[in-house]
Amino acid sequence: MGFTRPFVLFFASLWCLPLFAIAQPSPGTPPTELPLMPMPASVERQAGELLLNGQFKVQLTGYTEPRLERARERFFARLTGETGILFGIEPVDAPADTPALTIHTQTHSDPVQKLGEDESYRLVVTPEGAQITATNPLGVLHGLQTFLQLVHITPQGFSVPAVTIDDKPRFPWRGLMIDTGRHFIPLPVILRDLDGMEAAKLNVFHWHLSEDQGFRAESRIFPLLQQKGSNGQYYTQQQMREVIDYARDRGIRVVPEFDMPAHAQSWLVGYPQLGSGKGPYEIETTFGVLDGAIDPTRESTYLFINRFLGEMTALFPDAYFHIGGDECNGKEWDANPRIQQFMRFHKFKDDAALQAYFTARVQKLVAAHGKIMEGWDEVLQPDTPKQVVIQSWRGRDSLFDAARRGYRALLSNGYYIDLNQPASEHYLVDPLEGIADKLTPAQAANILGGEATIWSEYVSGETIDSRIWPRTAAIAERFWSPENVRDLDSMYTRLDAFTDRLPAWGIDTRATTENMLERMSGSSDPKALRVLASVVQPPKGYGRGGLRHYFTYTPLNHLVDAVPPESDTARDFSAIANRIAAGNGTQADWEQARQWLTLWRGNDHALAPTLDRSEITAELAPLSSNLSQVAEIGLNALLVLESRQPPTAAEQAQWMEVLKGAEKPQAVLALPIVQPVEALVEATGKRLR
Repeated sequence: MGFTRPFVLFFASLWCLPLFAIAQPSPGTPPTELPLMPMPASVERQAGELLLNGQFKVQLTGYTEPRLERARERFFARLTGETGILFGIEPVDAPADTPALTIHTQTHSDPVQKLGEDESYRLVVTPEGAQITATNPLGVLHGLQTFLQLVHITPQGFSVPAVTIDDKPRFPWRGLMIDTGRHFIPLPVILRDLDGMEAAKLNVFHWHLSEDQGFRAESRIFPLLQQKGSNGQYYTQQQMREVIDYARDRGIRVVPEFDMPAHAQSWLVGYPQLGSGKGPYEIETTFGVLDGAIDPTRESTYLFINRFLGEMTALFPDAYFHIGGDECNGKEWDANPRIQQFMRFHKFKDDAALQAYFTARVQKLVAAHGKIMEGWDEVLQPDTPKQVVIQSWRGRDSLFDAARRGYRALLSNGYYIDLNQPASEHYLVDPLEGIADKLTPAQAANILGGEATIWSEYVSGETIDSRIWPRTAAIAERFWSPENVRDLDSMYTRLDAFTDRLPAWGIDTRATTENMLERMSGSSDPKALRVLASVVQPPKGYGRGGLRHYFTYTPLNHLVDAVPPESDTARDFSAIANRIAAGNGTQADWEQARQWLTLWRGNDHALAPTLDRSEITAELAPLSSNLSQVAEIGLNALLVLESRQPPTAAEQAQWMEVLKGAEKPQAVLALPIVQPVEALVEATGKRLR
C-alpha cells in the first residue's frame, strides 16, 4: 500500500518470529503474525519449514475433475511468480521422497455452485511435505490460496512454515459487487478482480449490469437494449459465459443485477414504451437519483420483462437473480395521469405501494424461471415472499428487520468501498454486531453475510483496482474469520502482505499510481509529486460530487484518481503524532516525525516549478502550499514540545487558523496529516501550561 515499501525487508521482519503453537485468538489481541488474510478459523504453528525447490510437486488423490487440474496449474504459476523457480515440470530422475503437496478431495461439489456448500479445508505442513484435505473442490481452492500466502524467503531459500490449519468461513455469502453500468469496466479487469476475489476467499461476484448510464449485457431478444443503451460498451453473451466459467473455476458464484423499476433509463432509450414519462429518453451522462422509471401499470411491461428474464436466467446459472429495486423517486409516476388513475383504482396510497405491486409481479416472474429473487431494502414489503433475499444498503436496522421477519439478508452498508473510507472502518463493521443478541438463533442464521460494493461514478478500468484492493481483503476477513479477529495493527500488517502479492494476480495498485503520476508530471521520476501523493486522499463519503461536477465522459486522470483511498504514510504519521502529543512518543517516533515534516515542508519548493506544465497539475498548487505550511507548523510544535517553552496564545491561534484552512479540500483532495498536526499544536498548550 505504501509507494516504496521494500517487499523483502517487510517479509524478513515479518518472519523473524518465535515458533510456537497459536490457539484461538482472544478479543483485542493479534491472532497471529502469519501473513494470512483472511485469518483462518484455527492455526497451530509447529517447528520447522518445508523448503521448496523445482522438484516440489502437487498430487491429486481421491475425487478429481478438470477444475482441480486447472487449479493445480494456476497454483504452480503463482508459486513460480512468488519464487522465480519453475514448478510443475517433474524431473524424470526425481527421488521418491521429493517434497509434495498432496491434495485429497472427498467428493464433487454441485454442478452449479450453491449457497451454503461446504468450503472447509485442512492444511497440514511439515518439513517433509504438505497435505490439503477437503470435502469438495471448494475447500481445496481455499487451501491452495492459504498455502501460497505462507510462502516466504529464508536463508535456506523459499519455504513454508510447518503449520496445522483447520479453516471454514463464518458466513456463506461473501461478495463483491462491481457496478459496470455507470462506467463500463473492461473484461480483463473483471477477470483479474475475480483472481483477487479467489485470493481473498470471496465467493459471490455481484455483477451490476444496468444503470441509467448504460445497459451492459447483450440481449438477443431485445437487441436495442445494448445497441441504443450502451454507447457500444457492453458484454457479449459469450463474454458473460466466459466470466461465469472463469468464476466457477475459482469457487465464485456470479449473481447478475438488472435494476428495475428505477435506475433504468438505459432500458428506455431503445424501448421507450417501457417508460413512465413522455420521453424521448437518452443515455444519462450525470449521476444521482434520476427520474426515469419503468411503467408498472402496463401489462406489456411484464410481457417484456418475462421474455427478458427468460433469456438472462438461462444465461446465468446461479440460483439467485438480483432485480435492484432501489431509489425509485416516483416523479414520473406522479406526473403521469394514467398511472395516477391506476393507483386510485387499485387503492395504492403512495408510490411505495405501487412499487410493491411491481416488485411482487416481477418476483413471480423470476420464480417462474426457477430463480430466487434478490433486491435492495426497498423490495421488502409486508407481503414479500419469504424466499426473497434482501440486500441492505440502509444499515443494520433494515438488516435486523429483515432477519427478524424471517427473510434471508446480507449487509452492504458499511462496505461501500467507493466512499474512500479507511480499511479500519470497513473492517470493524460486523453484520451481526449490535443485533445478534436481539435475534433467535434461527433469525440470526438468516443473515447470510455481506458484500463490498464499488459504485462506479468515479472509477474507470484504469483506477478501479485501487478502489477495490486492498481494502476489500479486510472486508473479506470480516466475512470469513471468527468474529473476535479484530486487531487493527495485525490487520494492517497482514493487509500489507496481501498487497505485496496482488501483482501476481495482475492487480498492481502501486504501479497504477506510479504510472499515473509519471503521466501527469511528464517525468519518469516524479519525486516531488510522489511525495505529495503519498499524503493526500480522496474525500470520504459523497463529498467528491459536491466539489466538482462530473459526467460519464469526464476524464478520471487527476491526482484524486491516482492516489489510493487511504494514505499509509498519513496513517502512520497520525499514530506517531498522537503518541508524541500524549507524551508517549519514543525517540524513534520523534525522529520519524521530524524526518517526514522536514520532507513535506521543503517539497513545495521542488514541486511548484513543475505544476504549470498542465491543468491537471496546476490545480495542485494550493494543496502543495498547504502541505508545506502544515509541515512547518508541525516542526514548530515539535520544537516547542521538546524545549518545553509554550507558544504564546497568539502564536497558537495563528497556527490553528492555518490548519483549519488546510482542512478544506483542494483539487478534490484532502490532506489527512492536518489533524495529527493539530493534535501536536493542542499538546503545546495542554502539556506546557
